Amino acid sequence: MTYKSKRSSYGIQFFKLLFVCFLFGNGMDLVAQTNGKPVYLNTDEPIEKRVNDLISRLTLEEKAQLLNHKAPDLERFDIKSDKWNQCLHGVWWNKPTTMFPISTAMGATWDPALINEMASVISDEARAIYNGWHNDSNFDGDKKGLIYRSPVVNVSRNPYWGRINETYSEDPYLTGRIGVAYVKGLQGNDSKYLKLVATLKHYAVNNVELDRLKLNAIVSERMLFEYWLPHFRDCIIEGQAQSVMASYNAINGTPNNINQFLLTDVLKKQWGFQGFVVSDLGGVKSMVQGHEKGKMTYEDAVAKSLIAGCDFSDKEYMEYIPKAVRMGILPVERLDNAVYRVMRDRFILGEFDPSEMVPFSKIPLSVICSPEHRQLSLKVAQKSIVLLKNENNFLPLDKDKLKTIAVIGPHANIFTVGGYSGIALNPVTPLQGIRNRAAKGTEVLFSVGAEMPLEHGKKDPAPAPFNREEELKKAIEIAKKADVVILYIGTTLGTEAEGLDRKTLGLPGNQEDLVKAIMAVNSKTVVVEMNAGPLAVPWIKENVPAIVEAWWGGEEGGNATADIIFGNVNPGGKMPLTVYASDNQVPSKDEYDISKGYTYMYLKGEPLFAFGHGLSYTRFKFSNLKISSKKINTDGNVLVEIDIKNVGKSDGDEVVQLYIHDVKCSEIRPVKELRGFERVSLKAEELKTVSFKIPAEKLAFYDEGTHQFLVEPGTFEVLIGSSSDDIRLKDKISVVRK
Repeated sequence: MTYKSKRSSYGIQFFKLLFVCFLFGNGMDLVAQTNGKPVYLNTDEPIEKRVNDLISRLTLEEKAQLLNHKAPDLERFDIKSDKWNQCLHGVWWNKPTTMFPISTAMGATWDPALINEMASVISDEARAIYNGWHNDSNFDGDKKGLIYRSPVVNVSRNPYWGRINETYSEDPYLTGRIGVAYVKGLQGNDSKYLKLVATLKHYAVNNVELDRLKLNAIVSERMLFEYWLPHFRDCIIEGQAQSVMASYNAINGTPNNINQFLLTDVLKKQWGFQGFVVSDLGGVKSMVQGHEKGKMTYEDAVAKSLIAGCDFSDKEYMEYIPKAVRMGILPVERLDNAVYRVMRDRFILGEFDPSEMVPFSKIPLSVICSPEHRQLSLKVAQKSIVLLKNENNFLPLDKDKLKTIAVIGPHANIFTVGGYSGIALNPVTPLQGIRNRAAKGTEVLFSVGAEMPLEHGKKDPAPAPFNREEELKKAIEIAKKADVVILYIGTTLGTEAEGLDRKTLGLPGNQEDLVKAIMAVNSKTVVVEMNAGPLAVPWIKENVPAIVEAWWGGEEGGNATADIIFGNVNPGGKMPLTVYASDNQVPSKDEYDISKGYTYMYLKGEPLFAFGHGLSYTRFKFSNLKISSKKINTDGNVLVEIDIKNVGKSDGDEVVQLYIHDVKCSEIRPVKELRGFERVSLKAEELKTVSFKIPAEKLAFYDEGTHQFLVEPGTFEVLIGSSSDDIRLKDKISVVRK
């Protein structure tokens, strides 16, 4: 054999070897395809194996791409960009969806079962949109994925906070119960598939809008675990929420986006969180240009965020992850774990399975804005409304005896949507609601009467510049003619909104002057407050015979409020927050230790309206308090039972509230702390027994010495009431060491 022929032979052997390497190396996809589907598309394989198979096929750049929520579609694997969405109180879309009342109103229902039903309806509409664009290539409407950045489960410690309309309550326990119900409703109850991915916002200690991109909250370890985290824990462990958003702020000097203690040690290790953490929009950018300005590069910020536990983010992840890996500052193992967490949820959503296998794929577009969904929006609004005052049974109004009704106020003929709202279909204003529900032939007069900011400083859209004096005069004139005045006042997104904290708890504009002027000419006046954060209006409480808290009530809010006013529905809502008597009663917004005077638990002085307060058109009697044992071990539990009877003449709802007070403790403890509640519907003269199970762990406080919750032996009061300041029954139990 000549040298040339040998060289040719070696060349042939080399190419044969190269082909074999191709088959058993990079060419394994080809082998897999010839034997059937790739593992990641094989629905018979376990989810873990399928996700890991997909990850093994991805390049470094593709992994980074999947961690950017607005990245281009990954066409090689036909993976659509996530393009997350919002559904705080209805799906955010470019077409109408059913709009429910704001989150504060949801908290005011004190009815987790109702909120679960509502969240399930919202997720039906979200799935219908997803199904629509997957089934129709000519789909008309924005294409939305299945990862939704709701609910907001921050507690409303700061009454000035612009985003209170997105929250349920100032109380961790109530927030947790409503939050768990909402998460379960969104994510569905199928044993195999998720309906949506719910994202808990904003983790954690997020409560101020001013300088929020660089705010540093100083919080003690005890207060963090006792007040700022329990509701997140409930929604993770019990609700099984699959996503958590890291908030912009820092805690004790560490920005939450790179807070390993918060994102990994507590969330993923202590609570066993299996889902993914996402940064708030621009979270990485907020560190480079905010918290760590001049100290941190984008490569550093991306690497530190991932290492701390933030799995999912924005364009910075897609751009800088490959660079960070090649620089050696981001381990591939941590990157793969982040991709696994994000893609695992997308597999469980059914994105990689045939649609016929996913039960939610059959939800049609026809459910969106259906009559049934609108009826539920009305029901939630009705149950959220709180009767704050009703002197001499001024309400309900007998509409058959009214010839003329004056509807007055800057809120009377507008529709306020709330934060992160979609588009409402034919929303009912308060004025429309009164006209819809008033007796036939009743004359309904209307005047704005006063002004208030509408949206980020915009004024009432009158055809001419607003003249306070003239508009007030018009309101006074129609009030004099009317049998009764219904006065709608409050706030809008022009006063409290994302990026806009309130300056005062008083009414904006000249609304209080309007109330005083109307009362001077017609004392038969009902004030309806439409707001999110509390309104400190002591003059109104003192002088107006009836006050109704109606919130921003969603598309049927106008009808719901009229139903309460005319007695078509008996009010049963309760305040989910404290209404402070004045601005002077509120501690500094920079004080994160609520024991300094925040919330009903540590309030100094009397509130204007207490946490849990809410009246009814009927009366309820609490009796027969029974406690299963007056003495329990530090790891035991106790059963509490009480009878409640409707002793009035009309059917109605009452919320039975159970509070605990640690009589003597080595640490400062709340004057009372909510540990159970149940909304009960009772017909006239009907009696029901309500029971609560109290585990000893719910009597604990956080001990910074041992870094865990501690149940201290001692005496605890068990308080049963209609509100935090209306306790009807009480007894004591003793906790002893085992």
